[in-house]
Amino acid sequence: MTEDPVLRASDADRDRVAAVLGEALATGRLTSLEHADRLEAAYSAKTVGELAPITRDLPQATGATAPAAIGEQTVTAVFSKVIRKGRWVASRHTNLSATFAALIVDLSEAVLPGREITVAVNSYAAKLIIRVPDNAQVIDEVGALFAKRQVSGGHGGDGPVIRVTGRVAFGKVVVARGVTDWNLE
Repeated sequence: MTEDPVLRASDADRDRVAAVLGEALATGRLTSLEHADRLEAAYSAKTVGELAPITRDLPQATGATAPAAIGEQTVTAVFSKVIRKGRWVASRHTNLSATFAALIVDLSEAVLPGREITVAVNSYAAKLIIRVPDNAQVIDEVGALFAKRQVSGGHGGDGPVIRVTGRVAFGKVVVARGVTDWNLE
């Protein structure tokens, strides 16, 4: 990056750094933990100068490989209970699908790739729980048919925007922040 280091970083600047990190992970130059740490630092960077040291020891991306964190991923539960928690790399667009199941996704420790992510839910006769970071702003766009839909835990703050879309029928979708006593096991 040859830009002035005090300039504010854009989402495109952060995405370019994420592409370099994704290629470094794919070619074995970074471990998954190093990748997650650096990706978190990239998406937390406020200036171009904060982005430069993150990839200083890596070759620039060729464009052939895109990091998984920028794309799309799906978490599915059918007749089962699935829990996704801890430190993991989320995608800009994450699909959650549950049928006759319980699906719990905890984003509070996840590395979020950008200022806004979309979580698309598709739930039938199932319980879906999404835990978001304490400072997250939640936009609820879920449609419900014979179902319970609940967003709780205050109004968030200056953190990431998490847009929850999709539909739920004959089930329950709960989006919560600030809940520390969940027994996710």
